[in-house]
Amino acid sequence: MRHAAAALGSLALLALVGWLAPKWLTFLLTMAAGNGLVSLGIVTLMRGGVVPFGQGMMFAAGGYAAALIYNRLGFTDAIGLALAGGFAAVLIAAPFAPLLSRYRGIFFAMLTLALSMVTYGLLMKLEALGGSDGFNLGRPTLFGQKLADDRVGLILFLVTAGFAVAMAALARIYFDSTRGLVTLATRENELRVEYLGGSVRQAMAINFVLAAFCGGLGGALVVMSLRHIEPTFSFWTTSGEFVFVAILAGWQSVVAVFVASTVLQVVRSFSSSYFPNTWQLALGLFLLFVIRFLPKGIGSLWHREGR
Repeated sequence: MRHAAAALGSLALLALVGWLAPKWLTFLLTMAAGNGLVSLGIVTLMRGGVVPFGQGMMFAAGGYAAALIYNRLGFTDAIGLALAGGFAAVLIAAPFAPLLSRYRGIFFAMLTLALSMVTYGLLMKLEALGGSDGFNLGRPTLFGQKLADDRVGLILFLVTAGFAVAMAALARIYFDSTRGLVTLATRENELRVEYLGGSVRQAMAINFVLAAFCGGLGGALVVMSLRHIEPTFSFWTTSGEFVFVAILAGWQSVVAVFVASTVLQVVRSFSSSYFPNTWQLALGLFLLFVIRFLPKGIGSLWHREGR
């Protein structure tokens, strides 16, 4: 009940912000919420002690699924396309989950990165999927209604924010559940978890699939706002940005993930505007500042670990 009330309050506040904010800020917040969903999946895995560097594959899977369903099947509902992107990523991730659940550390990171780069190579070569240029998709609808030109940005922001709030609430519930606590125990001592009757590999496999759903969901929502999909969605630099946000947020708080994603979008936007040739330097300095003074991430500002 407490989580539901917090989610409704957050959604109402975001709706007010979207209504009052200018269009450029609404678009920026939409990108931050969509990308934050992908990073939320990474945080789910980080709580178990592993960091994926291939979440771009899930991001691209969700985006391509939504775009293909829109263009080939004629299904245009925004909520349906977002969910389809999430489930498409799950279908792709499920066969790899048992394999990846066996690995930790650099091995897990490199295997996920390899999968993402293989996906990038395939997308670059497949002309049926637009090749290196990708392809466009039209404006989505909502419950069968066309979106007005002056309200399309606001509606897509509300849809993205709604999914972000819902997934954040579900993630908090999952993190506090028995399965979520087993994940934290896995991070500390896998052998003890096995002795107590838990299955480490099963927990890691489930987390990987859940992270895939978050990644596909975020990819579909971002593609609907951009109205274009291309292979760079699966490139390693895209995956690196999601990891950047997860590290910036820390693994303690789900709210911090979306705060960190918004901070990244704002810093990158203003840095590229005022320092077009050195915006990466400004972004790097900002990250160093956070690591120096907030080593456990932005979430540590309001989240304190118990004994």
